Amino acid sequence: MSGLDASFYLLENENTPLHVASVVVFEGPAPSYGDLVRAIVAKLPLVPRYRQRVRSVPLHLGRPVWADDPHFQVLYHVRHTALPAPGNDEQLRNLAGRVLAQRLDPDKPLWEIWLVEGLTDDRWAMIAKVHHCMVDGVAGMDLATVLFDLGPDYEPPGEPEEWEPAPEPSALELLADSAQRSVTQPVRQANDVVRGLSSLGTSLGLGNTWGVSVAETLGAGRARGLRDFAMGLSRVAGRFTHPSAGSLNGPIGPHRRWCWQQLSLDDAKTIRKALGGTINDVVLAAVTAGYRDLLNARDELTHDTCVRSAVPVSVRSTDEQGELNNRVAAVFVNLPVGVDDPLERLRRIREQTDDVKGSNQATGTKALTRLTDTAVAPALLSLAARLPVRLRQDLVQTVTTNVPGPGFPLYMMGRRVLELHPYVPLTGGIRVATAIISYCGALHFGITGDFDGMPDLDLLAKGIQAGFDELLTEAGKR
Repeated sequence: MSGLDASFYLLENENTPLHVASVVVFEGPAPSYGDLVRAIVAKLPLVPRYRQRVRSVPLHLGRPVWADDPHFQVLYHVRHTALPAPGNDEQLRNLAGRVLAQRLDPDKPLWEIWLVEGLTDDRWAMIAKVHHCMVDGVAGMDLATVLFDLGPDYEPPGEPEEWEPAPEPSALELLADSAQRSVTQPVRQANDVVRGLSSLGTSLGLGNTWGVSVAETLGAGRARGLRDFAMGLSRVAGRFTHPSAGSLNGPIGPHRRWCWQQLSLDDAKTIRKALGGTINDVVLAAVTAGYRDLLNARDELTHDTCVRSAVPVSVRSTDEQGELNNRVAAVFVNLPVGVDDPLERLRRIREQTDDVKGSNQATGTKALTRLTDTAVAPALLSLAARLPVRLRQDLVQTVTTNVPGPGFPLYMMGRRVLELHPYVPLTGGIRVATAIISYCGALHFGITGDFDGMPDLDLLAKGIQAGFDELLTEAGKR
């Protein structure tokens, strides 16, 4: 595993299940359980990680490794349930909230798929969970294209391919491999530092020789990119001093609330065209309005309150598409919930996101992540995960992740995908997070909340809709 993947795996605990997921609603009729299992088995050769489990190095002296599960049984991972009558969306959301709150079994391959029957209007659903250490949001969409088809034509699979697991490494073999890595690690780290600095230099406009000769490059008079990057970092640091909403941080329990909201992508494009910015700016402005309504109902809203959001961005290169690993970095945006004017809220968000782009923050974060990737100590991560008392953080109140999905219809086993709702986990004292994915002309919001800390999660979902409608009204005036 990479350092980032290992952190997602080792920092999970009973109150912090770290899987990403989606709830996909299909037009009916539902397939039989056996047909779904056979369809998934036919795709498994394309995603070999789904037959592998995590093996930890004894005493956490090295990063966890992936190994074929000698007892892999697909029937354990593909499950079957049904909603009681009437089978409405609220019942599906409640079921999904319970399923998504449960940890994946760490001793088995880290994924589950649930077939859900009994929805109204001749529909059925699939709840798909996969651990964050396997895949990030963008790679997850790459993986979904393996399971989904581009048209309604479907031919049932034939006999599945024979699969024989590779022998699992023993504890001694894991230790020996870790010892070998500890000998060669300094050399690799030095090479990674040079490559990382070169990547950072390239992103700053300093050239790819920056990691080899920093002094020479700076002496050539091309330090402006570095200066801009440093100034960008200082501006980001300044955002952490702004007063923020306190009730969105705190202890997290084992249970989850989960709801969704759906907005029109065409309307979002109308807003963008009339008011400026990007689709992501429009989304963040709508989310800001949702938090404004939530905090106002809690009597916590003041004119200078903000909700500080981590906004994950993909740093996956084109040659990494489809790889089962994490290639994400985070930028930070202060959502101006204290501002009454929706146009001013959008302007302030645009100002921050434009600043992030202009200062190369995401690219620089990618390079810095690469520099520190080999320095992650699994023993320290494991110890941190098991500390009985954890430091509370209140610098970041939420996560808002926006993943571009397909603009064309997807199918599975001849059934069209009607809706695709994403799920993002909670961690680090953050009690609420929002994932957004675009699909076939719609923006699908999946909002995760701690069950005890977010009893009013529906206010956030309704506020997002109301904030979006505000922007659409303003766009209509122009």
